[in-house]
Amino acid sequence: MLLTVTSRNVLLPDFDLPRPATVNVDLRTGKIIEVFLEYTGDEACMKGGDLHFVDAGDKVVLPGLVDAHVHLEEPGNQDWEGFWTGTQAAAAGGVTALIDMPIDSSPPTTTPRNLETKRRSACGQCWVDVGFWGGAIPQNQAELGPLLSAGVRGFKCFLIDTGIEEFPRVSESDLHAHMSHLENSVMIFHAEMQTASSPARHRLNPRSYQEFLSSRPKEFEVDAINLITRLQAVYPSVSCHIAHLSAAAALPIIRAAKDRGSKLSVETCFHYLCLSAEDIPDGATEYKCTPPIREDSNRNLLWDALVDGIIDCVVSDHSPCLIEMKRLEHGDFMEAWGGVSSLGLGLSLLWTEGRKRGISLGPIIRWMSTKNAELAGLSSTKGQLKVGYDGDLVIWDPKPEFKVSKDRLYFKNKLTPYEGMTLRGLVHKTFVRGRLAYDSALQDGFTGLQPSGELL
Repeated sequence: MLLTVTSRNVLLPDFDLPRPATVNVDLRTGKIIEVFLEYTGDEACMKGGDLHFVDAGDKVVLPGLVDAHVHLEEPGNQDWEGFWTGTQAAAAGGVTALIDMPIDSSPPTTTPRNLETKRRSACGQCWVDVGFWGGAIPQNQAELGPLLSAGVRGFKCFLIDTGIEEFPRVSESDLHAHMSHLENSVMIFHAEMQTASSPARHRLNPRSYQEFLSSRPKEFEVDAINLITRLQAVYPSVSCHIAHLSAAAALPIIRAAKDRGSKLSVETCFHYLCLSAEDIPDGATEYKCTPPIREDSNRNLLWDALVDGIIDCVVSDHSPCLIEMKRLEHGDFMEAWGGVSSLGLGLSLLWTEGRKRGISLGPIIRWMSTKNAELAGLSSTKGQLKVGYDGDLVIWDPKPEFKVSKDRLYFKNKLTPYEGMTLRGLVHKTFVRGRLAYDSALQDGFTGLQPSGELL
């Protein structure tokens, strides 16, 4: 059986603009078996046989997106984001594979046994493919090799206190112990670090966004990234990845490390590229995240670095938390949970903002798909419409505008700073390994479908 998708606008590897093409997916294997540069219209319908045919017309066919930084709280508190709602939100936004962070579930993904607990919890619930990062915490060095053997894509650590007892931060000496075990693997850093030279924080008005911003200064990120690049020089076979970069002040350090040939990669997030500190009202804790959203001038420098290749990829860092944990009634930035919920909105956010800056579709998909697949070790199967790759396709219309509202959000706790914003671009269908995972024409997008995502 075949799935055939044809369009006048297909985004193929190495092209910044779509072109006419047809993609054939073998539904037995879920793999792309043919791509040819021709729009076939309804011709394939005449062939008969076991053929599933989709004529996308002028709509754009994209490779499925890969989000390498998502927080799903399962197993754990069932009222937080879980696999069912989280992967539905992903599919509705054209994300066909996501990698779950190790920190928010109970237990965290810091041992092979905990990973197996998480995998059992995910079975049968995933509308898209799901992989897992492992956690690096003090004294779990002996678990890293077994975790890699069990299938984690790499490891995440924190250089600043997490507030979560089961996932403490690591010290520099911890990192030496960890990285000596990680030849040819990936270590992801939450790159904020308080040092003796860090500016002192003063708590005056907890509702003030500017005071919250000053409590997580750019020096936290600069100091952390200086440490990371020093460690990378000691352990050059370890790929080091900086999560959710927000401080443009760290870009010269990153550029210098990359110029030296270091195995260093960097992500930033939709909220750092689309939101600005000047526009955040006091008490609006739905905007709280760490590191924080910074000034508009900083945002422009992040965009420049993305275009220049200093920043490699863009992720959601989707937050799983309950609405009440945002402390909206008090507007207390110091006490509210940190994190922005946005799963499913990323393509529209980046397309809307990127168009203002003259950025074409090709780079946006590289930042949201190809580069994230590379980070997660999936570059031979995900992120491109290419023979031998998974048949992950998205049918997307770049033209329509819509206003973000709760009824358009598929994630569980429907609070986001993007509510009320007008965005451009709508996903019509999402296919995972050739199987329909989302269809905007269906009631709620999923009625009559079954989750067919696999655990990576």
